[in-house]
Amino acid sequence: MSLNTDKLTDLVGSLVDAARRAGADEADAVVARGRSTSVSVRLGKVESTEASEGDSLSLRVFVGKRVASVSATIDSDVNALAQRAVAMAKVSPEDPYQGLADPDLLVKGVADLDLFDATEVSAERLRQDALAAEAAAMDVQGVTNSSGSGASAGLGGMVLATSAGFLGHYVGSRFSRSVSVIAGEGTGMERDYDFSSRLFFDELDAPEAIGRRAGERAVRRLGARKVKSGPVTVVYDPRVARGIAGHLASAINGASVARKTSFLRDRMGKPIASASITVTDDPKKRRGTASRPFDGEGVAGEALTMVDQGVLQHWFLSTSTARELGLVTNGRGARSGTSVNPTSTNLAIEPGEASPQDLIAGLPSGFYVTEVFGQGVNMITGEYSRGASGFWIENGALAYPVSEVTIASNLKDMFMAMTPASDIDRTFGTAAPTLLVEGMTLAGS
Repeated sequence: MSLNTDKLTDLVGSLVDAARRAGADEADAVVARGRSTSVSVRLGKVESTEASEGDSLSLRVFVGKRVASVSATIDSDVNALAQRAVAMAKVSPEDPYQGLADPDLLVKGVADLDLFDATEVSAERLRQDALAAEAAAMDVQGVTNSSGSGASAGLGGMVLATSAGFLGHYVGSRFSRSVSVIAGEGTGMERDYDFSSRLFFDELDAPEAIGRRAGERAVRRLGARKVKSGPVTVVYDPRVARGIAGHLASAINGASVARKTSFLRDRMGKPIASASITVTDDPKKRRGTASRPFDGEGVAGEALTMVDQGVLQHWFLSTSTARELGLVTNGRGARSGTSVNPTSTNLAIEPGEASPQDLIAGLPSGFYVTEVFGQGVNMITGEYSRGASGFWIENGALAYPVSEVTIASNLKDMFMAMTPASDIDRTFGTAAPTLLVEGMTLAGS
């Protein structure tokens, strides 16, 4: 796999120049290129083989405090595109926060973060890996059916030019394997899955290991029961804890703060979580899943401690969001089509001292959650209510599987009652260890 950037670099530079000639005071242009090949199988037969390659070109122009953006294909007429964008900007309403990033904040030299693996993976190899994962899962005693297995390989890259003089590009690769299977029969069936996703092909978990874990997880859930309603201490498996980290990232996103749609919008510099909680974000992590040498505006983002021992330290900021809040961007602007919005990069709830086993061992009873369902999270109020399944904890050990229950609280209270374990997996773009949360409510039988 490769990404030839010479032509794309010339294209974005020409488009910015054309925008200035057409009357724009400032402009930036970006090409996002993606390529992928994927194979999906079920019950030993190939269901689909797909290959895609696409380029997305966008131009953003500023005329005074007016802004407009247009998208096109890479073979579009740059002069016509620039003239259309400027004409649109001239009739747009003024936005006092719009404009390019301060030139002093732009990346001066694009760092190599080792994000690209040039390994060519054939569709036949992807097929073999998907079949091997499924076969290993089906070999687990108690597994009765397959929901499907898949493997994929791809890349994504971006080339950005601005009228402030920035020109840069980067590319990252991505490989994945996954499988989902069903255990049991009739109304007693249970489903579970496993997957591996990495930037480098040789770092993927073996398909046989992925399949075996998926099968064992599905079988382990057989015989699930309901439990009685009442207060409960919840222990989130890391797969689910990453979702809790995602809720926190959304709550400290500067765009949500500016729109007043975050329940943490007035908490800067104040405790928002227990003193055991520290949250970091690092866009320049080597081989990081969400790493980038510059953001969608060419700004060099640095590693930040977003929450330090429970105290909120930063919002995620792009240029326009930062200006609206009276702040300076911290390089978290991400391109999404023709717009730029702040987002996290390699986010992690940092691990604690105790192992997951030690956290569980200290509980006379509790609920170990391995999966949540539904959309019951209100980011304006923090109210949290999710369907859940997992395992009941009795006398410090997992006792039996549980399903068809609901857990509820408020994220504000959950963060303050949270204890992290020591088992973080940093290969995920949003990472979290096992999390113990006291004082939640369970609705069951």
